[in-house]
Amino acid sequence: MGLSVQSFITEHKRALTLIAVLLVVSPLFGIIGADIVGYHEPLDVAAEALGLNETGLWSGILPDYSVPGLPENWAGLSLGYIISGIVGVAIILALGLILREFVAKG
Repeated sequence: MGLSVQSFITEHKRALTLIAVLLVVSPLFGIIGADIVGYHEPLDVAAEALGLNETGLWSGILPDYSVPGLPENWAGLSLGYIISGIVGVAIILALGLILREFVAKG
C-alpha cells in the first residue's frame, strides 16, 4: 500500500508544477508588491503603535522569511522568500504523506 515519492511526483505532476511556479513568483507579491503599496503586517503595525519591541525565546528557522547570510537587498530577500516557501511546502507535503500512510494502514 505504500506510496513512493517518485509515484507521488508522477501522480501529482501538474499540481507540483503549479506550486513551483507560485513559489517563484511569490516575491512579486510578498516583497515587491508590498513595498509598492506600503503594506506592513497588521501585528507589526499594532506592536509599533503600542511601542512594543520584538523579543522572544526563539526567532524561528527562517525569521521574517529571510535566510541568514543572504544580502538584505531585493534579490536576497526574494531568494529568502522562495527558500522559505520551499521549506514550508516541503514540511506540509511530508506531513501529508505521513498522514496518508497512517490512514492507508487504517
